[in-house]
Amino acid sequence: MTQPRPLIHPRDEIKHTMSRIYGYRMTTTSGGNLSIRDESGDIWISPARVDKGNLTRNDIVCVKSDGTVDGLHPPSSEFPFHKAIYEARPDIRAIVHAHPVALVAFSICQSAPNTKLFHQTHSVSGRVGFAPYACPGSEQLGANIAATFAEGCDSVILENHGVVVGGECLSTAFQRFEAFEFAGKTLIKARQIGKARYLDDEQLRIAADRSVALPTFEPETALPTERELRRQLCEFLRRGCRQRLLISTEGSFSARLDKDTFLITPTQKDREELTVNDIVLVNRGRQELGKKASRAVLAHQAIYDNDPEVKAIVFAHPVNATAFSVTDVVFDTRTIPESYVFLLDVDHVPYGVQYQADGSIAKYVSTRSPAAILENDGVVVAGKSVLDAFDRLEVLESTAEAVINARSVGDVSVMPDEVIAELRSAFNLN
Repeated sequence: MTQPRPLIHPRDEIKHTMSRIYGYRMTTTSGGNLSIRDESGDIWISPARVDKGNLTRNDIVCVKSDGTVDGLHPPSSEFPFHKAIYEARPDIRAIVHAHPVALVAFSICQSAPNTKLFHQTHSVSGRVGFAPYACPGSEQLGANIAATFAEGCDSVILENHGVVVGGECLSTAFQRFEAFEFAGKTLIKARQIGKARYLDDEQLRIAADRSVALPTFEPETALPTERELRRQLCEFLRRGCRQRLLISTEGSFSARLDKDTFLITPTQKDREELTVNDIVLVNRGRQELGKKASRAVLAHQAIYDNDPEVKAIVFAHPVNATAFSVTDVVFDTRTIPESYVFLLDVDHVPYGVQYQADGSIAKYVSTRSPAAILENDGVVVAGKSVLDAFDRLEVLESTAEAVINARSVGDVSVMPDEVIAELRSAFNLN
């Protein structure tokens, strides 16, 4: 796929991406570094010994192709391995190095997470590698990492250190880094509750080969109701990414306008960066001209068709709830009253049901059963508004985290049938 012509200055790209990484708590004030190799061969890189949480565009350093340095600070002490990777892999134009906790855990255990937990994560992360230890900032570390990248690896665990990923642009490298850490975090959580289940090659193929080709239409002028729903979707997508309920490459969110029409996120666009103009209008099986709806559009359509009371749907990958999706452990909401009242009983959906065009996903999700765990693909939640769907997603993830944490405290105690009956009566859940 041809990358678009870059128009954002490398200083601004690095500053913005570092802000996201730091805001997601995927690096520390002093840890990590980002770089971009531009068309002239110059390398733009984050500086040494500057607060990552307060980086400005003027802090970014340019190391010219002739070795001269242009900037207010010295370049990162890890510049040697950035340079070595670029020399070993001409196709790589951007690098992310950081110390996110899950991947650091793997690095100090001399292993790497298996990304076949999810089809999208496996695809985005690329080929995974492991580079042996050498002193940070040393030429030997650069040689070790570059040799691993030269083998064709895209995401590389550094022994007792952290992770380095490369991409054809910084947004790709960031998404690869985020997806790789997501796989690591989910696997760690899954191992706390049971045995992790991985996708085989055929299952990965089924997910990768699915496509949706909707006819297009040119919509009329957007009324205030539509404009408001576009705003809400973008607002909650940003909030979801920042709360780590969503990641930039996975998940979809939609909101119903009327019986035949809904709005949905587009495919292959960074979820946190979406604007109201990116959201796609879908009407009677047609998509807005010039846009491409999420590949989950048929699943959203089926749920809306099946239950007229559903007004919003979100497919998401919050780490703790998703840990249940990659194990055979049943997710039980009968832990505290809020969990049961908001979620009722959460069903487990067999792998791939949501990819089918027969509408069978609607059997698992409705206002009477508003949340479900998707085998090896996160969760789906429905609500009577965008806020309601997002609230239920938060409750689902909080409950999952509490249940996982409870296992280190003692035996999980669920509420008995008489308490559930009382809740159903008190909150009119019958």
